[in-house]
Amino acid sequence: MGQNIKANKSIGDNIRKWRGTRGLTQAELSAKLQIHGCDISRGTLAKIEAGIRHISSNELQGIKAVLEITYDDFFTR
Repeated sequence: MGQNIKANKSIGDNIRKWRGTRGLTQAELSAKLQIHGCDISRGTLAKIEAGIRHISSNELQGIKAVLEITYDDFFTR
């Protein structure tokens, strides 16, 4: 089990930004994450993007892989 990263609006905003640049809806990103073994529902993804839910290191790693971004991309504005 991975570590949780505190709910953070800027991380969520960056996920939303990168998801948008890839032309993916929340549902599409959720489906791709599930294919990669990261069980995040669309609703959970919405809460992460809104900054109201913690994100685990495993979830962060899955999103990084699917969106093809770096860890820095999560934390820079």
